[in-house]
Amino acid sequence: MKIKTIIAAALLATATTAVAQTSNSTDMTDEKLNLTQEWDKTFPESDKVNHVKVTFHNRYGVTLAADLYTPKDANGQLPAIAVSGPFGAVKEQASGLYAQTLAERGFLTLAFDPSFTGESGGSPRYVASPDINTEDFSAAVDYLSTRQDVDPERIGILGICGFGGLAINAAANDPRVKATVASTMYDISRNIAKGYFDANDNADARYEMRRQLNAQRTEDYRSGSYARAGGVVDPVPADAPQFVKDYHAYYKTKRGYHKRSLNSNEGWNKTSALSFLNMPILAYSGEIRNAVMVVHGEKAHSRYMGEDTFKRLTGDNKKLLIVPGASHTDLYDNLEKIPFDDIEAFYREFLK
Repeated sequence: MKIKTIIAAALLATATTAVAQTSNSTDMTDEKLNLTQEWDKTFPESDKVNHVKVTFHNRYGVTLAADLYTPKDANGQLPAIAVSGPFGAVKEQASGLYAQTLAERGFLTLAFDPSFTGESGGSPRYVASPDINTEDFSAAVDYLSTRQDVDPERIGILGICGFGGLAINAAANDPRVKATVASTMYDISRNIAKGYFDANDNADARYEMRRQLNAQRTEDYRSGSYARAGGVVDPVPADAPQFVKDYHAYYKTKRGYHKRSLNSNEGWNKTSALSFLNMPILAYSGEIRNAVMVVHGEKAHSRYMGEDTFKRLTGDNKKLLIVPGASHTDLYDNLEKIPFDDIEAFYREFLK
């Protein structure tokens, strides 16, 4: 009896703690952010949608900044889509273009800046994390699920470039995500740990990377600041690979440059690579039961990452779309290449 009493008391204490933690959830407050109210996007403002700045927080307490787009003729509860990426970009670039375009097509959309970047909060600045950046998508779902103008049973996400892989990672962990699109996706963990086309997939190369990055940690701690990895190379060497030239043409020119974009400027903190090197994403992508669509350009250097990820997916609600003639960055902002008709049709089918 005494043992049973002790166990019962322990269970009661656990339950009481759980209740207390739940009740405290209403005390969470968003960090106050300084949000730009002017239209400073890299694409023109649409007259078919309403636009407003909003904030929400993730479960680590970081407040995220977002642009909310709604169709002007919207009524009732709408299907909603949270959008982020590319990796090192801001919501004023490709993710905002995707969000605004999908809002023109009848969806409520949310383009957000990841934690520690853009107008979002969090310190230190310019940190990337496979865990926190995956969490950012689920935090967006938290926010959308509690809006009166959103149907919580019809929420999808869309990730571009590195956030395409993170979106699939989020879908593996969050069944509330009913449909996921990964456009021109990177598997950031694979790319860091193995190099492009897996050319550095060996223990010695990873050891050397760890040695350098951990030495950088010592220097950062000593200096009290974080060294930056550098954004897109500028100027571009004549013998640079075509995809590097394509990145420059987007991030470093009027076409896609933005003052808050890491890729347009000094890049992520160097040591951000450590967590991706040691914590691979997509381990459970094969267990995703809801719908996933992988979109890639025929000529994209990153196409192999999307195709290999697609091979892991199971079920008859998974789709792979290869866009003829498109490069990786064509799917950032080229409206003649981004297959919005197919993306819309996918969301219509699975957000119903």
